[in-house]
Amino acid sequence: MVTAKSWPQIQSIVMESAPTLLFTTIGLLFTGELLDHVSRWRAMREVDQLIMIIPVILNLKGNLEMNLSARLGTAANVGELDDPPTRRKIIIGNLALLQVQATVVSFVASGVSLLLGLIVPHIHPQRETLVIPRRPLPHRPPSEGLRKSGFPTLVTCRISCSVFFHLCRRFIMVASTAMTAACLSSLLLGSFMCFLVVLCRRFGRDPDNIAPPIASCLGDLVTLILLGLVSSALIISLHTPIPFTLAIIVVLSALSCGMFTRRNPHVAPLLTQGWTPLFGAMVISSGTGIVLDLFVSRYDGFALLAVVISGLPGAVGAIFASRLSTRLHAAALSLAPPATSGIVEPSSRMVMLTLLVVTLPVEVIFLSILAGLGWLRLPFAFVALSVVFFCIAVSSSLLIARWLTNLLWKRNLDPDMYALPIHSALMDLIGQLLLVLCFEVVSLFGARVQVKAGT
Repeated sequence: MVTAKSWPQIQSIVMESAPTLLFTTIGLLFTGELLDHVSRWRAMREVDQLIMIIPVILNLKGNLEMNLSARLGTAANVGELDDPPTRRKIIIGNLALLQVQATVVSFVASGVSLLLGLIVPHIHPQRETLVIPRRPLPHRPPSEGLRKSGFPTLVTCRISCSVFFHLCRRFIMVASTAMTAACLSSLLLGSFMCFLVVLCRRFGRDPDNIAPPIASCLGDLVTLILLGLVSSALIISLHTPIPFTLAIIVVLSALSCGMFTRRNPHVAPLLTQGWTPLFGAMVISSGTGIVLDLFVSRYDGFALLAVVISGLPGAVGAIFASRLSTRLHAAALSLAPPATSGIVEPSSRMVMLTLLVVTLPVEVIFLSILAGLGWLRLPFAFVALSVVFFCIAVSSSLLIARWLTNLLWKRNLDPDMYALPIHSALMDLIGQLLLVLCFEVVSLFGARVQVKAGT
């Protein structure tokens, strides 16, 4: 129940989170539009693994930035950023840690994309463009076909070696592009997130209500831009040592950042934490990709609508999980508002209800924009049901965030490092499954979403 003392807190949640969520939604739309353009660039057309790496690296990098925002939000709210020397050590240490994490996850994403490039053609042999190199591989001369003894085996070995070196060249290109783009993105966006959290603290705003959604949204957008730019710069030197040299430079830089992080007492323990949820989220995201692949061509406008019905509930849950984590850390440090301040923290249920109410206008605005611009023709039955399923998605996100944060805390695991990656991946999957169900139910009533020609 809202009391006079808790009302200012509720009001601050609305005033701080509503513009942030609206900005996040617009950013997600821009990211989708940018992806459509980047996928047509020369590098993406010539190196297929660069396309395959995009969803994996965006998921992993987005989680890194959200973890950073959650950690800094907690540090700000418990007062650790108020002392300038301590603030400087925490920020520099977190930026160095972010470089190490970005290098590792982008390298892993490169390996995953290479495996996908090898597996997909066996599943879909008709899609030969996924494996046929742009430069022809050496073929056996016709005269060698008449030779016997051990020459066929030798030629086969040579072809196999050519394929191996071709794959190695592709992997180096993809890994160099991914690691460079990820590290540059971490440097730019990490610095911005640190500035944003400090700014929120200075002006009396709660960074937990602002930072996580912006980190997720800008993380995708900035990483995608840099991925396209770096790949375009490196594609002209694909057959030179430049990509390999750049990859070595990035790895050496990450190693130096790792050694610096180990000497920083504020972030040294974090070097070994949080890796399991990052890669667990990557596995869950693979299931999301399967859902998207199965239904994106079956339902008109599915990809466009999936942006919000999965992304927006995930952003709301990130806000709630970050707030809960801050409260748990503050309670552990015996920090609470003074009784004389007149400030009373609202209950978790009240915060959940507030966030649910805040997101509904954002969803309606999003659907109105799609209809107003003519991108989609939405029947009334679909609009009504999509709002219902959206409320279910947001409620699920908030409940999962509360359950997951409390569970991790009880097991002595820092929610700022473990909660958001798993939560984000689960909401991507749940949101898209709910959208599929919405399309199925609407189709039973004979209604159909139509896409404007040319979009």
